[in-house]
Amino acid sequence: MILVAQVSDTHFDLGARNTERVERVMRFLTGLRHRPDAILLTGDITDSGKAEQYSDARAAFHTDIPVHAIPGNHDDRANFRTAFLGLPASDEPFNQVHRIGRSTVVLLDSSVPGEAAGRLSDETYAWLRDTLDDAAADGPILLALHHPPAHLFSPVVDEISLVDPGPLAALVAGDERIVGILTGHAHTSAATTFAGRPLLVGPSTASVLGAEWELDLPHHVMDYAPDPAIALHVIDENHRLTTHFRSVPMGGRVGVQPN
Repeated sequence: MILVAQVSDTHFDLGARNTERVERVMRFLTGLRHRPDAILLTGDITDSGKAEQYSDARAAFHTDIPVHAIPGNHDDRANFRTAFLGLPASDEPFNQVHRIGRSTVVLLDSSVPGEAAGRLSDETYAWLRDTLDDAAADGPILLALHHPPAHLFSPVVDEISLVDPGPLAALVAGDERIVGILTGHAHTSAATTFAGRPLLVGPSTASVLGAEWELDLPHHVMDYAPDPAIALHVIDENHRLTTHFRSVPMGGRVGVQPN
């Protein structure tokens, strides 16, 4: 099996709070008996795309576990590349593919500079088709992007989700190797389906955004009280995907005392 940890919407803002929450998550992940084979960061790494914010993020995510990241709508592609990844600056979409065991993990850059909603460019779709063609014929595939391509009953996120998800749906429905789609952006744990596959929305480490039955817009939007949360995705030897959504207490674990 492989174990992939998903950390999302960390919103590094040069303040201590969000940094400390990610540091606590990283202590949890690196201290697991079975450590993740990889950590996926599904966007909004920073709150406003400043180089200094990426420097803080880079320090917090320093680990010997492979970390793979894509930008979100709060990120800046150029600073994301230079200050976080140490790569040359570019405003082009940052798409990636990684082989983890027998699995292929494809990360798609759905960010659009200057916009809150997401879109996959024609170049990204062409790259994705080529990547799927090159992926192992007998191995499972995970897709990850920042913006959810489905309705989540969120009066905030549904207005700024993935625009025109139809082409992505056609690719997903046509490839039986794709076992699931991972996204962030919604600041809540959620599970639904997209093109006949599981769509798993990772929570934010920074805050929680409620759904339409609980929000009192514009007065109550974000809840900053809950502990940070993450998603842990397992792909077993039969290519089945299982996901655990996990809260990480800021005070650490409290053991159960025997009677």
